[in-house]
Amino acid sequence: MQVFSIFEHSSYIELAISALEEAGVKRENILCVSLDNRVEERRLFDTLHRADGISLFDKGAAIGTAFSVIGASVGFVLEWGPIFWGMIGAVTGFIIGFAIDYVIYKVIHRRTRVIKGKKAEVILVVKCSEALIEKTEALLWEHLALGVAKLD
Repeated sequence: MQVFSIFEHSSYIELAISALEEAGVKRENILCVSLDNRVEERRLFDTLHRADGISLFDKGAAIGTAFSVIGASVGFVLEWGPIFWGMIGAVTGFIIGFAIDYVIYKVIHRRTRVIKGKKAEVILVVKCSEALIEKTEALLWEHLALGVAKLD
């Protein structure tokens, strides 16, 4: 049977491996793989087949609608009329809302991602007999595994 577990990068992985070896699991039956961090920047614009939940359109649409109504209302007394001023207000509001979302995503969220320092985890795969399954799972949980799964 195989037991899969995920750990953060820490010394608890080494402690878990040592405890597994003391429990009777051979070193040849333990595989530890470190995942790589993402190096490419996320795309700003979503496609039909890929979306990440970040929308730069929402604030632009809302502010564009508000500016359109204000522009159309004021346009009754201005020279070009309510339709042109409504369109000018819509475009101006959309650009302002898009710029606000863009700045928030590029400046503020980038800083929080760098500060948090999200690191990839380590996957630990242990091949052991059925007699050692319960002990192996218990040892992995004791050494602060983020998740544990077993496969027959």
